[in-house]
Amino acid sequence: MRAALVRQLIALLALPVAAVAQGTVTGRLTLAERGGAPAPDVDQAVVYLESNAPMPPWASFSERIVMRGREFLPHVQVVAAGGEVGFPNDDPYSHNVFSNTALSGFDLGLYRRGVTRAARFARPGVYPIYCNIHHRMVSFVVAVPNAYAARPASDGTFAIRGVPPGSYVLHAWHERAGERTMPVTVGPSGAAELRVELDARQYAPAPHLNKFGLPYTATRADRY
Repeated sequence: MRAALVRQLIALLALPVAAVAQGTVTGRLTLAERGGAPAPDVDQAVVYLESNAPMPPWASFSERIVMRGREFLPHVQVVAAGGEVGFPNDDPYSHNVFSNTALSGFDLGLYRRGVTRAARFARPGVYPIYCNIHHRMVSFVVAVPNAYAARPASDGTFAIRGVPPGSYVLHAWHERAGERTMPVTVGPSGAAELRVELDARQYAPAPHLNKFGLPYTATRADRY
C-alpha cells in the first residue's frame, strides 16, 4: 500500500507543469499636435509596463549613443535600469556629455575623436542628455525596469510580447508630450487595441543650460 502511494506521488511529480499563459499587449500611440497636424516623430516615443510582481529584466544592459555630425545618434535610446550607455565620439572635435537630471546626473568630461566614455543609469526614468560644448545636441535615455517595453512604429502601433496575465501600469513617454500612465489588465491572450493619447500641443522648445547651470556662449563651440 505504501509502495503504491509512493509510486503515485512520483507519477504526480513527473507530470509537466503547466506554463503560465503569456499574451501580447498591442495598441496605437497618437500624439496630438497644434492644428491637428500629423506628428512626424511618434516613433521616438517609449512604451513600457510596470507591475508590483517580479518581472524579467530588459535584456540590454549596454547600449550606445554615437556623437557624429554634432548630433547624438540615436536621438532616443532605451536601456535596462542599472545598465550603461556608451558615448563614442566619432566627430573630429571634442564633446562633453552630461546630464543634470535629478534621477542621477553625470559629467563625462571633455574628450576627442575615437574615445568612448560611458554612464550608468541606475534608476528607471527619462534622462535628458546634452553636450556642454554644442547646445543643439540633445538626446534622451529611457531606463526601463523590465523586459516589457516597446518603441512604436512610425504609425504609432506598438506590441509588447510575452506578458503574463495580471494588472499593470502602462507608461508612455515622448519628449514633446511628457509621460502618461494608465492601468492595463492583461488576460491570458494579452490586451489588444489599446489607445494611448499624448498631447504635444502645449510644447514650446526652450534652450537648456550648460552643466554649470549657465546659458551657452555663442563662441565656445567654435574652439572645438
